[in-house]
Amino acid sequence: MHMGTTEIFLIAMLIIFSVPYLIWRLGGTDYYAPLVVVQIIAGILLGPGIMGRAYPEYYSFVFNPQVVQSLNGIAWWAVMIFVMIAGIELDLKKAWEHRRESTITAGLALGTPLAFGCVAALGLLGYAGWMGPKAHSWQFVLGVGMACAVTALPILILLMEKLEILRQPIGQRILRYASLDDIAIWGVLAVILLDWDRVGRQVGFLLAFAVATRLFRMMMVRLEERDRWYVSFIWLAVCAFAADWAGLHYMVGAFLAGAVMDAEWFNQEKMDFLRANVLMAVMPVFFLSTGLRTNWALGGSAVFLVAAVLLVASVSGKLAGIHIAGRILKWGPGEASIIGWLLQTKALIMIIFVNILLDKQIITSETFTALLLMAIGSTMLTVPMVYPKLQRVAQLIFKTT
Repeated sequence: MHMGTTEIFLIAMLIIFSVPYLIWRLGGTDYYAPLVVVQIIAGILLGPGIMGRAYPEYYSFVFNPQVVQSLNGIAWWAVMIFVMIAGIELDLKKAWEHRRESTITAGLALGTPLAFGCVAALGLLGYAGWMGPKAHSWQFVLGVGMACAVTALPILILLMEKLEILRQPIGQRILRYASLDDIAIWGVLAVILLDWDRVGRQVGFLLAFAVATRLFRMMMVRLEERDRWYVSFIWLAVCAFAADWAGLHYMVGAFLAGAVMDAEWFNQEKMDFLRANVLMAVMPVFFLSTGLRTNWALGGSAVFLVAAVLLVASVSGKLAGIHIAGRILKWGPGEASIIGWLLQTKALIMIIFVNILLDKQIITSETFTALLLMAIGSTMLTVPMVYPKLQRVAQLIFKTT
């Protein structure tokens, strides 16, 4: 029986939403792997390296070019909204109020794993198949290093809610550190993507964005909240288009669109509701489209080995940096370990980051796959490592500010 593209698309959507949910619910994975992590893993399992290799005819039937293009369109818009929300929720006022502590901690939390990751990337330069065809060596090294340093702010919020520390003093401190690192991550990405052939466009974009932002903010404060929501999506589309046209990538535009908006403009409950529903209703499509980009052409053992090396560089670098910060700032017993493990959460933002590197051919599909596995491993370690530590030092931690 012949099926049209619409029917095959709906089969793909059925798979995208049912498979991860059944694994998560029936497998009781929530302690080690929240639903969002299971969705990422399912995306890899459904990709060409595993499902495509085991059932090539079935895979090519369901994930044909027309269906994949439709899924990509949904994924692009979903992740743009998600990144915009992350930008809106940056709390830089709190970071400024505690600037010495925040700057020292955020700097070491980012800088140390960045250095460790760059060393690992330098090692990869000696082997063919890891650096993308359009990358300079420095772009590849800095890109992989920054992928090791990323903290996924949206997933961090979800995990801290699960651990019931989001509204505690330590949770708010961690959000400050992660917010500063989030800005640095996108700033470094803009440097990596700097295109000297289009530098005029990029400078023009930044100047036009500065002027447009001033006018946009003047308009937003005069609107009612219900209009602000709608206008924010128009603003998102404009910024993403302009950034992509300038050669920076639409995700940079999406982050900037959110970063120049004030969280106070929106009801926090509605913002949480929007984030939760985007994560539930459309982000699984992004996870699947990410899984479709994985590649094991160099051999699974090589990819897994590189993923393990990057995981060690990422986690050890983050923990080392935070422990140094703890000594400088004289934190209480156990705080550095808890904060370090939470800040090494990767998942969404790192996956978005490496998708951009792959789009720009700075990394290959094999490097992308290794980084994706590293992000999954890093995120799955967080709750099992943090929960027992919280139980041991809860009373002491919650008394600190």
